[in-house]
Amino acid sequence: MISVKKLRLGLIPGVALCALVTLLSTLLQSFEVWLVGEAFLEALVLAILLGVIIRTLWQPGEIWRPGIHFSAKTLLEVAVVMLGASVSAKTVVALGVPLLISIVFVVVAAIVISYTICRVLKLPRRMSLLVACGNSICGNSAIVAVAPVIGADGHDIATSIAFTAVLGVITVLVLPLLVPLLHMSLSQYGVLAGLTVYAVPQVLAATLPIGALSNQIGTVVKLVRVLMLGPVVLMISLFASKLRDPGTITVKRKLKLQQLVPWFIIGFLLVLVVRSLELIPQPTLGPIKNIAAILTTVSMAALGLGVDVRAVARAGIRVTTAVTLSLIVLGVISLTLIWLLAIP
Repeated sequence: MISVKKLRLGLIPGVALCALVTLLSTLLQSFEVWLVGEAFLEALVLAILLGVIIRTLWQPGEIWRPGIHFSAKTLLEVAVVMLGASVSAKTVVALGVPLLISIVFVVVAAIVISYTICRVLKLPRRMSLLVACGNSICGNSAIVAVAPVIGADGHDIATSIAFTAVLGVITVLVLPLLVPLLHMSLSQYGVLAGLTVYAVPQVLAATLPIGALSNQIGTVVKLVRVLMLGPVVLMISLFASKLRDPGTITVKRKLKLQQLVPWFIIGFLLVLVVRSLELIPQPTLGPIKNIAAILTTVSMAALGLGVDVRAVARAGIRVTTAVTLSLIVLGVISLTLIWLLAIP
């Protein structure tokens, strides 16, 4: 048995590396401001880029991995919970019922279209479904939840997750460029980010550089999208036997509630309620927001350090095309929805 103390000590190298990347990205942002008077790339984005560059040039050994994983997952989940203190229930109510219902439609339509694209490109059924659910709902969480239900093997899971990691970072970096290109308002961009970005934490990275309103709306839209995971997994389980390849031996196991509704989403909602009831002292809101921002930047560094761009090359052109087209389709559906609902 590994002691708790040893486990904690094992996190130090990786967390320290992520903190160093965060410090460098913050210094680069300050240099940008000094040089041109404005930060075109904020520390949050720079942390991802530096992490990816470092990971491409050097693969961290075993000593670094526990801390990097802890920073990318646990620290970011804590940051998401803390973010609830900056979102009011009024923001949720302001979204309106039509948008909330439309989010459900977008998820269902994206799954169907993405699965169809994958099958047309002759990808296996199980991988097609993993890609469709990962793209349409919440990336890795959806892949991990759906995989045991359909009897997906390790190769299918690893390939799908590799693409989620790489394209997730690309989406976070590219999506903000659409704001000036399409003349989008903060509300419109928040909805777009919430509907297209893979994971809740990545929504922070995609929206925080744009504005607080985009961040709040994007997070809430994304949370509604994530809550679709439970119903989707339930529906897939009803047809699971048809999705498994003949002769495939699978291990049945029950999905835990945490896989369908991650703890940090529940935490975010609880903090949001507490904030809306004005139970959080006003002077503490600023420090909470700042701490959440720091944790998020550290986590983005870890996210970059965990991206293996070579994994995409190994996956092959058909998988690359299928995943990319699926993501583009999701973006087009989302932009169409924003136009149809006339979001200001």
